[in-house]
Amino acid sequence: MEEITLVAETGRPSGTRPARRLRAAGKVPAVLYGHGTDTISLTVDARELRGALTGEAGLNALITLRVDGGQHLAMARHLQRNPVKGTVDHVDFVIVRRDEVVGADVPIQLVGEATEIHNEDGIVEQQLFNLPIRAKPGDIPPALEVDISGLAIGDAIRVADLKLPPGVETDVDPEETVVVGQPPIVVELPEPEVAEGEEVAEGEEGEAAAEGEAPAEGTGGEQQAEAPPSES
Repeated sequence: MEEITLVAETGRPSGTRPARRLRAAGKVPAVLYGHGTDTISLTVDARELRGALTGEAGLNALITLRVDGGQHLAMARHLQRNPVKGTVDHVDFVIVRRDEVVGADVPIQLVGEATEIHNEDGIVEQQLFNLPIRAKPGDIPPALEVDISGLAIGDAIRVADLKLPPGVETDVDPEETVVVGQPPIVVELPEPEVAEGEEVAEGEEGEAAAEGEAPAEGTGGEQQAEAPPSES
């Protein structure tokens, strides 16, 4: 994993207003702690921090923090973001060691083309987007790729099917679904509503038809009385 060097400044004032002024000046308030070290209040350059956390390793980047002439190997954790701008308002740096196992969330990326599903108008539904793993800092992969080219409708790829790099483990249930091939979505159209006027017209038409089926009076509907025989 690529390591990134970030210069941090100490001695920042605490409080909401000083923090706002720092952000306005392009700085991000931060703290550094871990491995028995007292918590240190820091500030880092917002642009450099953004560059450090948007590289290949993403939020799992291994960062060398230079603080007051010394340096600490750390990872960024517990980021607080502005709800509107999405920028980082505060970040916690946790000191790590190269030989210790740490926890991290690794993104899951789908690769390949699910041709069979697309030919049948199906849907590739990804249900798990990040996998919590445990590994040494240098063994954390930037992402886990899942090949879906052989996926068909009704098939599923589960956590047990993922190929984890050496030294990487997960406690997630092996049967948990990562991605599944779903059949096409069938949309049931509502039955057309019949206007009130149309219902009345149909009723009248039905009554007229019923009356038309009855034989007309005097046309054979009733037997006529026989004429008396004539006298000879």
